[in-house]
Amino acid sequence: MTADGSRKGRRLSSDDLALWHGVTRSVRPLRKRTRTVETIVESAETPKPVRTPKRAAAASPAAAPPAPPAPKKPPAIAPLDRKAKQKIARGRESIDARLDLHGHTQAEAHAALLHFLRRTQAKGGRVALVITGKGGRGESDRGVLKRAVPLWLALPEFRELVIGFDSAAITHGGEGALYVRLRKVRD
Repeated sequence: MTADGSRKGRRLSSDDLALWHGVTRSVRPLRKRTRTVETIVESAETPKPVRTPKRAAAASPAAAPPAPPAPKKPPAIAPLDRKAKQKIARGRESIDARLDLHGHTQAEAHAALLHFLRRTQAKGGRVALVITGKGGRGESDRGVLKRAVPLWLALPEFRELVIGFDSAAITHGGEGALYVRLRKVRD
């Protein structure tokens, strides 16, 4: 293309056109992309309004079923504030329960963590220490639980239990452990 937008160049020969048509016939569309979690959540949070004709709505108001209640969004998770973390680290606020996930597979660790947090919350515990381990130094496949546990704590099944979490003080395991603050049990 030139600066004025016109095309300059040679015309395609019959061989070039035949080649191009052969290529375009052999092309197949890619698979449709699956919707990501974010788009699913966005579409669930913003329902489209349903339009009803005024005559039909006025004629039979009892015929329209009531709209289903919006799904309850799990509470958000926030990191522990500096003062709360200092209280726990210095022993002024006790750690109610500890869970060491060393030696667990991801599936075992996920199930154990969920069961542990539910049990601790049911007993009235407010702070739990979850030890994940630091993982190997410099190896990309090490430290799987260290990376996975914070992601799990943000899942809806854990958000009903957890207020927030943050890395532990060096006295409690440092980078290889997390302080987890639990919600109060609702009656």
